[in-house]
Amino acid sequence: MEEKIKDVKGINYLCLALCAFTGLGTEAIYAYLLEPIIYGHQMADWNVGQYIIHWIITCITWGIITYIILEVSKRRYGFDIFITEGKMKMWQWLCVILCIVFSLCVSYWNWNGFKVVKEFQYKGLLKFIFQYMYYVFETALFTLILVYGQKAFELWFKKKNIPYGGIILALTWGLAHIFTKGSILVGLLAALGGFTYGIVYLLVNRDIKKTLPILFIMFML
Repeated sequence: MEEKIKDVKGINYLCLALCAFTGLGTEAIYAYLLEPIIYGHQMADWNVGQYIIHWIITCITWGIITYIILEVSKRRYGFDIFITEGKMKMWQWLCVILCIVFSLCVSYWNWNGFKVVKEFQYKGLLKFIFQYMYYVFETALFTLILVYGQKAFELWFKKKNIPYGGIILALTWGLAHIFTKGSILVGLLAALGGFTYGIVYLLVNRDIKKTLPILFIMFML
């Protein structure tokens, strides 16, 4: 095992958050540069098989990046994100439920219906299955953005009750959606979602085992 840094600074964790964000960006390289060259046409014209290959390659890439970030965090900085900080109280669970309901309402308004139903109707069973596998890996990476963003700013400002990670996720993930989707509204909704995810992370006492499934449900719905 590598020797841990004796004086870990906020910038170390912010770098991990930005690495996770950069990792999400690898998909854009595949979707808008490499694969169009290979297939001879843009993403909008891909067939089912090409979409599935894209999602599989992206998931493998994101899985590798997630593993590397977690290993660096644990072995080099001594920060294991899977260590919990205590049991949740009833009011925390109620607030989490409110966050889920809020997220669902925003999604329903944005999609003019339930996202999961709309995507199933639009994509069909096969594409739907692979895209939601892809969503699992996307959830893992954007969760790392908020976890390490939170850790960085807690070290800098010494306050643990502010959703710094949600703010970082809102800025990075939201901005990325503006560029990839070509819509300011989509970017703003992604930013709002990211901020809400940061609140949930604090409500569950930074328990990643609770955070991941809850955020996936919020993202999926």
